[in-house]
Amino acid sequence: MKKRKSSGEGGANWMDTYGDMVTLLLCFFVLLYSISSVDQQKWEIIVKSFNPGADAVSQIVTDSDLKEGDDDVEGHMEKPEMLDTFDELFYTLEELVQQQSLSDSVSVESGEGFAFITFQDMVFFDGDSSVLKDEGKPVLEAFGQAMASAADSIEQIQVLGHTSQASPNIPNEAHTDRLLSAERSAEVVAYLQQVSNLDPAKMVSSGFGQFRPIATFDTPEGRAKNRRVEILITRNGSVEQNLDAYYNQVYGQ
Repeated sequence: MKKRKSSGEGGANWMDTYGDMVTLLLCFFVLLYSISSVDQQKWEIIVKSFNPGADAVSQIVTDSDLKEGDDDVEGHMEKPEMLDTFDELFYTLEELVQQQSLSDSVSVESGEGFAFITFQDMVFFDGDSSVLKDEGKPVLEAFGQAMASAADSIEQIQVLGHTSQASPNIPNEAHTDRLLSAERSAEVVAYLQQVSNLDPAKMVSSGFGQFRPIATFDTPEGRAKNRRVEILITRNGSVEQNLDAYYNQVYGQ
């Protein structure tokens, strides 16, 4: 049998290889474009769901120029199907923040067996006052009703009051400092009890004064962050953690 002689022309072979490479490059750039507008908050929630104990969430470049209506992303993650009532609570609280335009003053975080709400102090109180502001009452009522919808799955609701050091180098007067934070947390608990069907036995108020800061005392912005009211909601049957463990997950401290 005679062997067929090679023509010596490799044109068809290298053209096929080149075409495949161009096609793969096109697919690669289409993939990059498809993930270029991933919402950062969605990404963080997805990562936390796989690794709730992580101190930090990997960053991803997001499109900061997106405007409302450009996409179906509204700044928070859509609710997955088949959630229990406690998991549902987190998404309900997130929606409240968006609906009431509170994203600059209220944040909601979640972890294994808990949800955590941080209110800047001006939401509920004027400076050096423990009197609940009229404009803060509807906000607190809405959050109370949301918590009441998941009441059967809630183990405890802790309201934590915090002040900030007025001067960077001079601690607050101990009696006034402690009393103000305790009175603020008690006011929030008392109002929640009045406007919701939450079990009063599950509600606890605590005042920490200036001694649980989450930012520096050296700048006005840092001192403003330290003046806050927090609500820690724990799930039935969850493993109880100390406050530092919750803070590590929420604030990364």
